[in-house]
Amino acid sequence: MKLEIGQRAPSFSLYDTQKTKVTIDDFSGKNILILFFPLAFTGVCTKELCSIRDTITLYNDINAQVLGISVDSLYTLNKFKEEQQLNFPLLSDFNKKVSTLYGSLYPLFGFEMEGVSKRAAFIVDKNGTIQYSEVLENAGELPNFGEINKILELLK
Repeated sequence: MKLEIGQRAPSFSLYDTQKTKVTIDDFSGKNILILFFPLAFTGVCTKELCSIRDTITLYNDINAQVLGISVDSLYTLNKFKEEQQLNFPLLSDFNKKVSTLYGSLYPLFGFEMEGVSKRAAFIVDKNGTIQYSEVLENAGELPNFGEINKILELLK
């Protein structure tokens, strides 16, 4: 299912690396940048999430909550978060429900892995409406952070 700008963002709840259940509604009143990524500890995913880590003040200053989501277990994500010193929540979609809801799941990924999150970015505004939607077929590409940051700045 492809999510369109102007649609209500699908509700979800997932566990974070601290084993706390997190829902999208926990961030009501904030703009949310949801980043789906294929797999922890891979080159492009590490580059993408570390660049967010290094610019987190930009997102904090414009009242935007960043959430990283992958199908990795919460234990794997916790190790990844610790090693990379990531300063925003990582959520485990181990059962692949949220990646499916957001149209961000490869049926088949490299090395015959089934059900890996696609690299994708969504902006959900303070009212729960999708303001940006980008789902990449090529896991080696990065979302358009120039456009993402521009939209978040306008929404602040």
